Amino acid sequence: MGLEFPYVRAMRSKGSASALEALRRRAVARVLSGRTQSAVAEALGVHSVTVAKWMARHRVAGEAGLAAKPTPGRPRFLSPGQEQQVKSWLAQKPTDHGFRTDLWSARRIVELIRRSFGISFHPASMRRWLTERGDSPQRPARKARQRNDDAIVHWVVNDWPRLQKKRATPAPTSSRSTKPACY
Repeated sequence: MGLEFPYVRAMRSKGSASALEALRRRAVARVLSGRTQSAVAEALGVHSVTVAKWMARHRVAGEAGLAAKPTPGRPRFLSPGQEQQVKSWLAQKPTDHGFRTDLWSARRIVELIRRSFGISFHPASMRRWLTERGDSPQRPARKARQRNDDAIVHWVVNDWPRLQKKRATPAPTSSRSTKPACY
């Protein structure tokens, strides 16, 4: 027989705010149609105390008591329309937006958002934002000015193989037949 702790807080149910609101409304409607709170709770997969709380909220505030509450936390920086605009920029060339090269970096996207919408981002936040949406900023490859690609190719083709470690020729191994017998 297990111990029951009626005052332990349960974790928040899984699902979007609108899905959970629909679940609350469905539960209240079933109770108001004559079903018991425990039967409704069992049918919907929630605790009977939860259904009782929803009924109490409905008695006090009516339908508004069942409405989804805003999610706590900082509001989004970009509206959904602005996000779509930023995604469309990524399909274009950065030179079309006044940048010198055709590589999108997080700093460039941040600059373009600041110029267009007046919203400031930190480049690290922009990299995270891009990664969450399946994109990644491109980092320009930095090359030394004195780099000579022809000399590098020549070295890789001619000198590198010469410098690599050669395999030693296998030496004969000893076996029992070549050792003198000890009597």
